[in-house]
Amino acid sequence: MKKIILFLLMFFVAFTVFSQNDTIRKDLKVGLVLSGGGAKGFAHVGVLKVLEEAGVRVDFIGGTSMGALIGGLYASGYNAKELDSIIRILEFNKILQEEVPRKAKPFFEKENGERYIISLPVRNKKVSLPIALAKGQSALNKLSLLTQHVTSIEDFNKLPIPFLCIGTDLETGEQVLLNKGFLPEALRASSAFPTLFEPVEIDGKVLLDGGIANNFPVKEVIAMGADIIIGVDVQGNLHKSDDVDNVIKVMNQVVGFSMDKVNIEEIKLVNIYLKPNLANYNVVSFDNLDEIIREGERTARLQFNDLIKIADQQIKEPKTSNKRIELPSTFLCENIEIEGNKSYTRDYVLNKLKINSNKEVPFNKFIDGVDNLTATGNFHNISYRLVPFNEGYIIKLKLKENEVKTIAQASVHYDELFKSSVLLNITTKNLFLKNDMLSTDLIIGDNIRYNLNYFVDNGFNWSVGFKSRFNSFNSNIRFTDDDRVNKINVNYRDFTNQFYVQTVYSRKFALGIGLEHKYINAFTETIIDNPLANELSFDKNHYLNFISYLKYDSFDNKYFPKEGFYFIGDYRWYLAATKNSFDFKPFAQVMGKIEYAHTIYDKFTLQFITEAGFTFEEVNNRVLEFHLGGYGDNFINTFVPFFGYDFADLSDRTFLKSTIKLRQEIFAKNYLTFTTNAARVEKNVLKDPKIFENTKFGYALGYGLDTFIGPIEFTYSWSPKTDYNHWYFNLGFWF
Repeated sequence: MKKIILFLLMFFVAFTVFSQNDTIRKDLKVGLVLSGGGAKGFAHVGVLKVLEEAGVRVDFIGGTSMGALIGGLYASGYNAKELDSIIRILEFNKILQEEVPRKAKPFFEKENGERYIISLPVRNKKVSLPIALAKGQSALNKLSLLTQHVTSIEDFNKLPIPFLCIGTDLETGEQVLLNKGFLPEALRASSAFPTLFEPVEIDGKVLLDGGIANNFPVKEVIAMGADIIIGVDVQGNLHKSDDVDNVIKVMNQVVGFSMDKVNIEEIKLVNIYLKPNLANYNVVSFDNLDEIIREGERTARLQFNDLIKIADQQIKEPKTSNKRIELPSTFLCENIEIEGNKSYTRDYVLNKLKINSNKEVPFNKFIDGVDNLTATGNFHNISYRLVPFNEGYIIKLKLKENEVKTIAQASVHYDELFKSSVLLNITTKNLFLKNDMLSTDLIIGDNIRYNLNYFVDNGFNWSVGFKSRFNSFNSNIRFTDDDRVNKINVNYRDFTNQFYVQTVYSRKFALGIGLEHKYINAFTETIIDNPLANELSFDKNHYLNFISYLKYDSFDNKYFPKEGFYFIGDYRWYLAATKNSFDFKPFAQVMGKIEYAHTIYDKFTLQFITEAGFTFEEVNNRVLEFHLGGYGDNFINTFVPFFGYDFADLSDRTFLKSTIKLRQEIFAKNYLTFTTNAARVEKNVLKDPKIFENTKFGYALGYGLDTFIGPIEFTYSWSPKTDYNHWYFNLGFWF
């Protein structure tokens, strides 16, 4: 009996041990390896969909470049369906172009920065080429937002799915294993494709795209503990020399040399090797997202039965750690910690973020603040974390300032008034003080001009600025009351210097006050006022003025806005003059403009504009009156564009003007615009209640293109009240 009992006991123990070993054997640990390949990496999403359908549980992920991006997001808790949605809204073309919303740009940038075709860094007093097309800050911002739910995890093995990615050391060319630190930064480094994105510095090493050193990290995933490897290879094959016929293929070929050698050894270790057929696509085929995802699905389905067999050998208990925790739409900001701001004050940074400590902050408003900081162009790298603390979060902001402080810029333009112009610019930051910037424009061509702007942006506190400019042009203008003379050729010179202080009111409006010196010299050589003179002077005076202004600009595009609001109010009090040409008495002028744009349907935009100008007190100087007529976005002083009339055809002390633009985007960045404008130009437009009496009307039909050199527009203008009609052509950014 004892022998029977002992035998049964031994049998039970043996059965239990065997059962446990069998369970361990069947619970395969699956490692997923995702290669780099740019836009071709979208195929990884298709593969993940099929893996989920087959029931395969991924236990480890290793990726490179786009494989790192897709794999890192999947490891953080997103599923395949969510990844499909994410890559559709990321707009990779805009990320490559480093686009940030225009509303995020500072007032100074909106006014002065949107007019350059090329910008080149100045290093060691020499103009050089940029390291890459994009800094990658836009990509880092997006990744920080998408991985905010795991921001406190610095060991990537503790992510919902353990993860690693590969970078390449710029100095040695050797691979760098990235399995700890700040996840968005690691993903950004692994995907820093040469010439497209700038390298990333992590722990003292400057890293490039990991695909250069190891585009298929199979051995590294096996070392994590994987029993079986599923590898997805989207790297293209090397091309024949005759087929390397563009810059993208050249980059692919150069990077592919090292990749091809490494991949052969790694592929031998893969259990299920998936190689989508992506020969018709390249690293920037972002517009072919749907086809690439489908090809990934198709390739995975060819081995669907094998994937099911793998899933059958895994424990089916759900892993709660994969559940992604969403951040609240609004959070309490307990504190803001800023690291790395050496040349810019804390007030400057907080002013751009537009948030305060100890207040509830909408999460989307915080993201807008990061965009604002990015739009300054002062920082090479901006990373953030929201760390739980008490009842809210501490915002930890890590900044790396741009080492390049000086840039050279250039642009070209043509319009009817200033004619052909070439703009050369030098902009230097942190020249004398923290937060300061000096920008100097030299404009050469038919009319020599210059602009100098020095601005110290002190954030919440009052900022200080100095402007100096010289403008010149000549045009046929009605600058005489002699009925026998229709128009005369007038030479106009303006030299203006302003010293001002500015603050941001309610974090939206720029409010400024200051003093201005203005010198105006307007004369004609067509007629003379005495035999000893060779010209007739209309104004040749120095003026001392008090100035103030209020500005707001939320347009999404400066030249072809689809949404937004614009306002500028300008007050100028002429205090003193040299009195060379007329009996001067102090007087004031105010000008204002309000614009609103809204797209209602099918890319059809309505834009409403209202402008007004008033001169207080009698002014015995025709030059200082308001002058309406012509077309242009760079008119100065009291000159105001008005379709249907020639340049400065209408002049008087006050004016009211309204404009309606109907604009249809007929195809991408091509616009057809119909404009109607109406105006009254009188000594006092408010005195007569009959506001429609003596109203002037004008119309225009135009075709415009929004290009990298600026707007290119052809416009036909006419008025039913005159015989005047005219074609306008302008090319390039206005300056």
